[in-house]
Amino acid sequence: QVQLVESGGGLVQAGGSLRLSCAASGRTFSTYVMGWFRQAPGEARKFVAAVSGSGASTYYAASVKGRFTISRDNAKDTLYLQMNSLKPEDTAVYYCATGPLNRYNLPEYDYWGQGTQVTVSS
Repeated sequence: QVQLVESGGGLVQAGGSLRLSCAASGRTFSTYVMGWFRQAPGEARKFVAAVSGSGASTYYAASVKGRFTISRDNAKDTLYLQMNSLKPEDTAVYYCATGPLNRYNLPEYDYWGQGTQVTVSS
């Protein structure tokens, strides 16, 4: 059974940093895209960042580019999100997800974690 477990969330002041982790199990994750999404209260879940199976390619939402860094350690089946220069608008529940690429070379996320809360105070 595939499981994704996030950790590392918490309360931080604006300008601070946090590192999220997502421990994966149940499949050969090095062959799947992994991504981070976030959902603020009253809003839809939004894409934050993604990384290819090998880790060679990364993708970011415009709102976090230059501040967040996604990475993965396939030897440990773990995904990371280093978040720097945090802003109050980054406050959300952060979810990791994994999935294969479809025939259009786009990820189809089929497993999700339970989420970890990140709160940035002003």
